[in-house]
Formats: sequence, C-alpha cells, structure tokens
Amino acid sequence: MPLYFSKMHGLGNDFMVIDAVRQEVTLTKQEIKRWGDRNFGIGFDQLLIVEPPSRPDVDFRYRIFNQDGGEVEQCGNGARCFARFVFDKGLTGKQVITVETAGGVIELRLRDDGQVTVDMGRPRLTPGDVPFIADEQETIYHIDPGEGWGPVEIGAVSMGNPHAVMKVEDVVAAPVHELGAVLEKHDQFPARVNVGFLQVMNRRQARLRVFERGVGETLACGTGACAAMVVAHLNDWVDEELEIELPGGKLHLSWNGHGSVMMTGPAEFVFDGILSQEGK
Repeated sequence: MPLYFSKMHGLGNDFMVIDAVRQEVTLTKQEIKRWGDRNFGIGFDQLLIVEPPSRPDVDFRYRIFNQDGGEVEQCGNGARCFARFVFDKGLTGKQVITVETAGGVIELRLRDDGQVTVDMGRPRLTPGDVPFIADEQETIYHIDPGEGWGPVEIGAVSMGNPHAVMKVEDVVAAPVHELGAVLEKHDQFPARVNVGFLQVMNRRQARLRVFERGVGETLACGTGACAAMVVAHLNDWVDEELEIELPGGKLHLSWNGHGSVMMTGPAEFVFDGILSQEGK
C-alpha cells in the first residue's frame, strides 16, 4: 500500500510529515527508525503525523516521533510545519488552527509573510511538571552531571516537553554533544531532557544550540528556544522580546513572565514522496 508523505523543515530542523486524515496509517517503531536514517532512509529529526481531532474544540491532533522511534510531547518547529502542511494541502482553510498534542493544546497562526506564529502555551516551572527531581522550585538549579564533569547551573522548564537550559559564554565552544548526551539521561530528569546551551548577546538577542533527546544536536529547536526565553527572562538576562539565533536561523520569541510564550518563524516544503510499506 502506498504511503504519501512530505519532507519539510523549520530552520533546518527537518521533518517527515504524514497525512493520517485522508489515508490509513499504521506505523512501527522499526519503520520510523529506518525512514529516519539519513543514509538508508528519508532522513529527518522528527516524524509528524496529522490526525483527526479526538475532541470537538480543536481542528487536528498532532503526534510527534523522534528519529529513534520514540513518541514525544511537543515540537515547536514541527508545529509551524504542521500549520503550513494542513493549509497548503487543503486539509483546512483556516489561518488560525488549534491542535491537540500530547503536551496540550496549541494555537497556530499563518501570517501573510509566510511566517507562522505559534502560541506555545504557558511554561511549566514546578519541578514535578517538567519532570525534574528537586526539593523546591528555583530559577536556577545546581546539578552534578557526573562522568567527570563538574557541577553545572541549569534552568528547568517544560514547554510540553522537558528542557534544561544552561547559560554559556561562547555557544560555539560549548560541549553540546558531550555534556548534552550526559545531561539528557541525568537521573534528575526521569523522562530524559532536551539540553539547551544559551549565549546571551544583549537583552534582545541570544544564540542557542540544543541537544535533543533521542536525536542529538539539531539545527533548530522551537520548544528549546521557548524554554531558553523563559529561563533567560526569569533570571532578568533578557527583555520580553527576544531574537534567538540557532544554527539553522532565527526565531522571534515573546514572553512577559506570565501566560503563553509566542514563537514566530518560517516553515518550508522540501519535497513530496511516496513510500511502499512492505506487507501492507
């Protein structure tokens, strides 16, 4: 049975997108891992699945699978691609779209300039909601990574998925792969964690690299940028409007210390394709 899909990206954070509204889709973890392989498959950071809603007050359901086949709660760059996909493929004529995810309901707005603004919802800061094991809520936590690393300072926040954000002097020289891999599986993060390395340039500009759980470093991470905005603003490093430069490009973030984090950035099509699923 043929399976129709699209390849998309948001600032180089790339996705395989499947319409499960107009075609029947059943996937295995092994298939996702095979398709995600950049040498032997399609290659992507995450697989996005568009499904009909399970509740009457939203337009779609949005499921996300990492390259390793594990399902995750949220993906900000993927959300922008999701909005572009459902509109351009004729699944909706709305320019304001509400979507249910495993991390909660989010709102997507298609702008006339081609950018997409995502209402990413309220950040969750209580340790149990991240989830993060700590005695009490703080803006900065001291943890010991172990494995020969000295103590580090992080902010911990959930944007529908768990994030640890570390302030660094130079994001280019930061040990993203080495320390990110250690912190991703730290015992204080029972669901594992995405690790952001943040360099604050001034009160309105910052640079960020993110080591994503189950993937490794990606060119961009929307929820990671939102988490970095929250941690930076809570610690009075930045103002309410922030431009964050990631390896793949720039995102605009807005947060006033209360309510939802707003994220604006691009979403691009790469190609459409057809797969033949063995035995289906």
